[in-house]
Amino acid sequence: MSHSMSQAEREAFLADVHVGVIGIATAAGPALAVPIWYGYEPGGELWVITEPSSVKARAIASAGRFSLCAQTEAPPYKYVSVEGPVTSTEVCDEPTRRAMAYRYLGPEFGDMYLESTADRGGSHVYRMSPERWYTVDFAKDFTG
Repeated sequence: MSHSMSQAEREAFLADVHVGVIGIATAAGPALAVPIWYGYEPGGELWVITEPSSVKARAIASAGRFSLCAQTEAPPYKYVSVEGPVTSTEVCDEPTRRAMAYRYLGPEFGDMYLESTADRGGSHVYRMSPERWYTVDFAKDFTG
């Protein structure tokens, strides 16, 4: 039995709320792999927000691409890993910051997060066009 997800399954899974792990090749040695919030809608681009002076942003700018893996934390395990080129970088506006905070924290805690990080400013949105997908859904062992 195949554990791979269909296109619809993988896109729906990636669109759900998971903390992703971004992976970025670096010239200085091993790839950078750190947790990150992300946004995605089926058929669209994946996007992350980070400050342009961060290690993540500098690595993204240098590599021109990144990967992201999202997974479930409880069995039966599932994951989607996606990789592709950066398609755009833009200054992150307040509605985009708010949408991301609400996605992960809900309105009440999202507003608290936005207030506590208001002085950071200057974040950018990095968009990636998914080219390669890797998926596993071990729940298929119990449904097939």
